[in-house]
Amino acid sequence: MLRPIALCLALVPFQAVAAEVTVFAAASLKTALDKVVPGYEAASGNEVSVVLAGSSALARQIIQGAPGDVFVSANPGWMDEVEAAGRLAPGSRRDLLGNRLVLVAGVEGPAVEIATAEDMPAPAAEGRIGMALVDAVPAGIYGRAALESLGLWQDYAPRVAQADNVRAALALVAMGAVPSGIVYATDAAAEPRVYVRGRFAPDLHPAIRYPAAVLEGSETGAGFLDWLEGTETSAIFDEAGFEVID
Repeated sequence: MLRPIALCLALVPFQAVAAEVTVFAAASLKTALDKVVPGYEAASGNEVSVVLAGSSALARQIIQGAPGDVFVSANPGWMDEVEAAGRLAPGSRRDLLGNRLVLVAGVEGPAVEIATAEDMPAPAAEGRIGMALVDAVPAGIYGRAALESLGLWQDYAPRVAQADNVRAALALVAMGAVPSGIVYATDAAAEPRVYVRGRFAPDLHPAIRYPAAVLEGSETGAGFLDWLEGTETSAIFDEAGFEVID
């Protein structure tokens, strides 16, 4: 009587248990990852949990031992900190994306190239200006560097409304809390309530690079990181306005 039952059990297809992938990602990646993750989940059968915040906050969480599989930072500095703490899988780090810094406003108008102080559009000349934390969050660090290169930081610093991350700075402009802000081009493209009024010359600040790496001990991170570099995903990043780094 036991043998037929055992035979039937043996014929039942084995159902693989879905793995969980935890991704710590810079807030500026939200729009792109909202499109990237479903494709990966469908192809792999794994489930992805994305933790979005400023790169500084994410790096500190990882260094303090937060469990995860992949970290995508909006600048190399915070990835350096995580690597120095021994939290990266050896050899997994790579530069994934690039971006551009722009000035946005709640009022429509022409967009100009900003290479000198005289190029700064009128919306930034008065009132508060939204920026991510200028001493911690990459978008804020890049923005401050650009204003310093233009010789404007001392004039602008008292008017800066700092936010925890770049998406929060963007929201200040979108909601009308401040007349202008400095964010990434990709963030501006994702928010219909703001208008790009200026594009900062790339040589005004360090190159904007998004390094990505697998976290030490992860069994699923390498597969997700490979997916981020695939053709389908690269097309999504390109559509979102990122520079895909080969």
